[in-house]
Amino acid sequence: MTRVTIELVPRSEDALISELEMVQQEFPQIMGINIPDLLRFPLRSWDACTCAKRYFSTAIPHIRAIDLNPDAPLQMAEQLQRDGISEVLIVTGDPPHDMSRKVYPTTSIDVIRRFKRELPAMKVYAAIDPYRYSLRQEYDYIKRKIDAGADGFFTQPFFDLRFIEIYGEMLEGQQVFWGISPVTTEKSACYWETKNHVVFPAGFQPTFEWNINFAREVLAYMAQTKTNVYFMPIRTNIRTYLQGIFGV
Repeated sequence: MTRVTIELVPRSEDALISELEMVQQEFPQIMGINIPDLLRFPLRSWDACTCAKRYFSTAIPHIRAIDLNPDAPLQMAEQLQRDGISEVLIVTGDPPHDMSRKVYPTTSIDVIRRFKRELPAMKVYAAIDPYRYSLRQEYDYIKRKIDAGADGFFTQPFFDLRFIEIYGEMLEGQQVFWGISPVTTEKSACYWETKNHVVFPAGFQPTFEWNINFAREVLAYMAQTKTNVYFMPIRTNIRTYLQGIFGV
């Protein structure tokens, strides 16, 4: 069965609880939450997932590899086990802009191996960025993560179903959560193109309507292929976005 999850930003505990309650009450199609670890907010991803577990059985924190001291215990391990958080997503992480926090030359592959060694019952997802490298380079990186013990993947957002199909063939047999994010302004589209090297399809339009239609198209494809999807509603009203997708 297709699993549908949503990424929520933990701006504060009160704001997160409000969003969790709204999603739980109004959108039964959503089966789980994943939460990024963002340095500009005080709530760490695993703390936010402890909160999310009160509303959803699935809560997946992002763990930033560069934050983890290879010579110190995993700071979140005890809490993850205590609160029944059984899935994590390992990302490399961006260093702080002002370097106000210490980071380490720890790679996502290092951390995948470490989680599988120290918390063998934990389901460990790795990240895929289809626009980061060439197709060949990203596929080689994916294979290295599988060799390290990755149980599945979360992708950066896709904007072209044909590109999803290509990656779907490469990842056949793997558990994948395909990312979808609305891009509804020219400024946002320019950001994705310049910062994340996205190539939008010829028919792309930075409108709410185009993004809703694309999300519905992807959701139908996921149901057909029995794969998973997660929505990342950046700078978009969550309720309005999900209402558009699910037609409620």
